[in-house]
Amino acid sequence: MSNILLITSSPRSASYSAKVARALAEQLASLESNAAMTVRDLARDPLPHIDDSFAAARDVPPENQTPAQKDTLALSDKLLKELFAADTIIIAAGMINFGIPSTLKAYIDHIARPRVTFRYSEKGPEGLVKGKKVYLVVARGGVYSEGPMQALNFQDTYLRTVLGFIGLNDIELITVEGVGYGPEAAERAVSKAMAQVSAIAQVPAIAA
Repeated sequence: MSNILLITSSPRSASYSAKVARALAEQLASLESNAAMTVRDLARDPLPHIDDSFAAARDVPPENQTPAQKDTLALSDKLLKELFAADTIIIAAGMINFGIPSTLKAYIDHIARPRVTFRYSEKGPEGLVKGKKVYLVVARGGVYSEGPMQALNFQDTYLRTVLGFIGLNDIELITVEGVGYGPEAAERAVSKAMAQVSAIAQVPAIAA
């Protein structure tokens, strides 16, 4: 059985990134009769930002954590269980002020845990989340994949960096951009992304 983790984060009810990401998740799930899907809508069910108690608790080895510290990390542990159980991870993110939504940043802060998703060795940092396929579905009003605005793209560039840091390097990007140039431009961008989704779903995309 394959497990799909779908994470959406756009605050817009009519989100382009969420629409394309859901279509991809559904098509990948349809490839296997017993596929399981976990959906985490970070806009509808936002996570709390990490605080001092979280920062202190995450630096304590599990065997030394107090009951209060275990409670502090309980939500993070739940998110990590979902992450490690997934074979395929689909993350949808609209561009907000050149970056990702704060809801998605909060999620990343909860799953970037020393000794759990990454560790430091004599060879440097090592990601511990391995053997998974990641699809990034990003939407933005302008064009940031090329041209003069490319240098201001801190959206998928950041996501690739932080996901790679925890071991997720098999990443495929689906871009829905230029949607702010009017209805026709938005329709073309979505259609292009949906064509990419259809091509991906032609063959099983679960990482070995």
